[in-house]
Amino acid sequence: MTQSLPLADCRAFVLFGATGDLAKRMLWPSLYALDRDGLLPAVFQLIGAATSMLSDEQFIEKVRDAIKVSANAKLYDDAAFAAFARRIRYVSVNVQAAGGLEPIRNVLLPATDQAAGGVIFYLSTGPQLFGPICLALRDAGLVDADSRVIIEKPIGTDTESARKVNEAIGAAFEEQQVFRIDHYLGKEAVQNLVALRFANAIFEPLWNANAIEQVQITVAETVGVGGRRGFYDSTGALRDMVQSHLLQLLCLVAMEPPASFTPSAVRNEKVKVLWSLRPIIGADVDTHTVRGQYTAGYSGGEPAVAYVDEAGAAEGMAESDCETFVALRVEVDNWRWAGVPFYLRTGKRLQRRSSEIVIQFKSAPYNIFAGIGATLAPNMLLIKLQPDEMITLTLMHKQPGVNEVKLAQVPLNLSLGDTFANGRRRIAYERMLLDVLRNNSALFVRRDEVEAAWQWIDGIIDGWKSTGQKARPYPAGSWGPSAAIALTERHGHSWHE
Repeated sequence: MTQSLPLADCRAFVLFGATGDLAKRMLWPSLYALDRDGLLPAVFQLIGAATSMLSDEQFIEKVRDAIKVSANAKLYDDAAFAAFARRIRYVSVNVQAAGGLEPIRNVLLPATDQAAGGVIFYLSTGPQLFGPICLALRDAGLVDADSRVIIEKPIGTDTESARKVNEAIGAAFEEQQVFRIDHYLGKEAVQNLVALRFANAIFEPLWNANAIEQVQITVAETVGVGGRRGFYDSTGALRDMVQSHLLQLLCLVAMEPPASFTPSAVRNEKVKVLWSLRPIIGADVDTHTVRGQYTAGYSGGEPAVAYVDEAGAAEGMAESDCETFVALRVEVDNWRWAGVPFYLRTGKRLQRRSSEIVIQFKSAPYNIFAGIGATLAPNMLLIKLQPDEMITLTLMHKQPGVNEVKLAQVPLNLSLGDTFANGRRRIAYERMLLDVLRNNSALFVRRDEVEAAWQWIDGIIDGWKSTGQKARPYPAGSWGPSAAIALTERHGHSWHE
């Protein structure tokens, strides 16, 4: 088990970007839920830091409003919120000005026997501020051996920029103090993937190239970019989704069993997977990748505009070759996975919202039922991550009857919502924040993971540039460009839909 520090070893939580969208939608509602459930230390200060000039009372009302419309709205209670609000202070800061963090020092509770331990700093800001904030915290003397810092993605836009950000963070914090958050790793079904693989002996003998035909990982969204086109033009689906979420899921599926569920053991195995990914470089991008961009269509029965007509484009950027969809055929060059394709797919304005992992096993070596005209379908393990959390194993089964043998594919379903109906489903950020409080970094991303992922992604981006591969159009509400279908079918496979 993880060697975790007790909750009492934290005395304060400072949230930079305290008035931003992520803070309102996820962070304050998550902190409130943890406090309501008695999972915060008894003496634990919450400091919101942003540029806006607000009083404590004005800020607390904003926090209240955010909780009431959040995923945790049903947990709201006046008395519980009043107790939560007593923990909150607000300060206006300028992280790039000399002495700009003094307002934090002025309200921060000193370490005492009743308020012992370090301060947690959460950087819910633009990535360009990660380095300056960390260095400013160091220079202000606000960092000590018990401090922790939480960093949101994206960390850089390529290997070189990621290294610069990590170097700035590392100038203020030791690596064991840094928690790089990927909220996908906080989802219940993702965390259960580790348990599914390593707590059930029936799977390990089959979890390799001897038994598995292919693996698919899909993260599909029905929404477009909305008013974020300016951001997305400089990012794209490969940087935004594959470098982080999809590669992390691939690592959890493909990694070797760690010796223990400790942060170093788990993350060591994930890094090995990243270094085992076969590079997709040069002309390989034409056979292993597909880029797409949505055009006008219908999403959820409503008209949807094309990507190039979305609001928020930078001046002079009426046209764009930014990909809103990407599909990849990935190979893991190691003993366990030699010859097994991993198909990765993500996109916006797709037919339905779905995040899932498909493990398709090889077909039975011989069909003894061929003489009666029965065909066999391969067994499949479907792990649904959202919107519904479910595990489905498909088996061949005899249809009821007395005169002839007829076979059908039958699903065995485990619905996490139904099976654990009495327990409250926590949002991902609640679990991730609680892990930080417990100093458990097992499901956070280590520096070498970030840089290894970027190095592999950089090869694809360079290949796109050198070959001139363009984003193929696909209508909103579809499953992406037809070339994505060809990516699997030329190897005798097809996407699970």
